[in-house]
Amino acid sequence: MGLKAGDTFVWERTFTEEEVLKFAQLTGDQGRHHMEHDDKGRLMVHGLLTASIGTKMGGDFNYIAREIVSEFLRPVFTGDTITCELTLTEIEEIEGFKKVAIKSIYRNQHGKEVLIGTSHGIIRD
Repeated sequence: MGLKAGDTFVWERTFTEEEVLKFAQLTGDQGRHHMEHDDKGRLMVHGLLTASIGTKMGGDFNYIAREIVSEFLRPVFTGDTITCELTLTEIEEIEGFKKVAIKSIYRNQHGKEVLIGTSHGIIRD
């Protein structure tokens, strides 16, 4: 895959109640806000579950993260559709692998930013 700085990738998903409850069971994070419905009948999606959208795209180009920094701006709820846009901001060729820097922006179905972040890692040749 011929990756270069400036390349952008987009992935979207809608979170379900079943996914939130399964994630709560897997991680042990069963805070009330993830387990009890709000006044609109929704559960709050875990921040790390939201951030996991980017891992699909990272997996597409065999990215191995070494550092991930996330800023959670707004809550995400079951039924929300989140679009993640990853941009490769730096690629440095080194013998046997590439050092990569990524900027990510996650938006809800209303176009509001819910999460922004950066990541640094490698892609092996």
